[in-house]
Amino acid sequence: MKNEAGMAKAVRRLWWRVEGGVVRGLLALARALGPRRASALGGAVARGLGPWLPVSRVGRRNLALAFPQSDAAWRERVLRGAWDNLGRTALELPHLAGLRRTEGGPGWEVVGAEHLPAGETRVIFVSAHLANWEVLPLAAHAVGLRMASLYRAPDNPHVDAALRQMREGGVELPLFPKGSKGARLALRHLAAGHALGLLVDQKLNEGLELPFLGHPAMTAPAPAEMALRFRCPLIPVHVERAGPGRFRVVVEPPLPLPQTGDHHADVRTTMLAVNARIEAWVRARPEEWLWLHRRFPARYYRAEAAPPG
Repeated sequence: MKNEAGMAKAVRRLWWRVEGGVVRGLLALARALGPRRASALGGAVARGLGPWLPVSRVGRRNLALAFPQSDAAWRERVLRGAWDNLGRTALELPHLAGLRRTEGGPGWEVVGAEHLPAGETRVIFVSAHLANWEVLPLAAHAVGLRMASLYRAPDNPHVDAALRQMREGGVELPLFPKGSKGARLALRHLAAGHALGLLVDQKLNEGLELPFLGHPAMTAPAPAEMALRFRCPLIPVHVERAGPGRFRVVVEPPLPLPQTGDHHADVRTTMLAVNARIEAWVRARPEEWLWLHRRFPARYYRAEAAPPG
C-alpha cells in the first residue's frame, strides 16, 4: 500500500509539472501575441472546444434553471459565449498589468466613477465572475485604494507559482487564502482602513440559502457581516467587455446597510440585495458569466443536459 501511495504521489507531481509547463507556455504565447490577438486566440479555442467538455453539462443545466423559457439553441449560444469569455480571460491575464485607463483600444474605462471613494479608505466591493473580473483591482488602484481579496490557490503549486509570477510588476493585490485564516486577515486589513474586494457568486457549502436566478443558492454572508461590523460602504461593481482586451468597470452606488437591531436579519437583507444586483448583471449579459460551476443544490444536477449533438 505504501508503494502504491508513493507511486500515486509521484505521478501527481509529474502531472503537476507537465500542467505547470503547459500553463507557462500558454502565458508566454499570450504575452508574445499582444492583448488583442491573445484575447482572440483564447476565445476561439475555448469557444470551439469548451462545449464538448463534460463540465459543459453543468453549464447547460444552470442555463436551463436560470432561463426556463429559453430554447436549447439560445442556451447553446450563451454557453459558447461563456466559453469564449473564459478563454479570452485566461489569455488576457499576462497583459493586465500593462493595461491603463484609456479612451479606446486595449485598456479599461469606468462608469459610475463618482461612487468610488477617493484615496485610501475602508470600503468593501462585491462583484462576480463576469467578463475579466481581474480588471477590478486596476480601477481600485487608480483611485488610491489598497484593495485585498480572498484567493483559492490552484491545487497545482506550479500553476499557482506561474499565476503569482504573472502578477509581479502589476497592481499590488494582497491575496488572503479562503477559509478562517483568510477571513481573519481580511478583517485585519479592513480594520487598518483598507479596501476589500469579494467575488460572491460561486457555490458555497455553507452560509445563507438565498434566492439567486430563481432558485435557492448557498450564499457567503461575509460581505454583509464585515460591512455591518465596520459600517463601511458596500459597493457593487462589475466588469463588462467593451472590445478585444477592452473593459468597462461599472461602479454602482453603495448598498444601504440596515440597522434594525436584529443582526441576522440585517445580514440576510443585505445579502439579498447583493444577490439581486449580481442576478441583474448576469441576466443582462449572460455570455460573460461563468456558468460552469454547480451554483445550486446538488439535487438540481441529477438530470444534467446532454452534450451537443
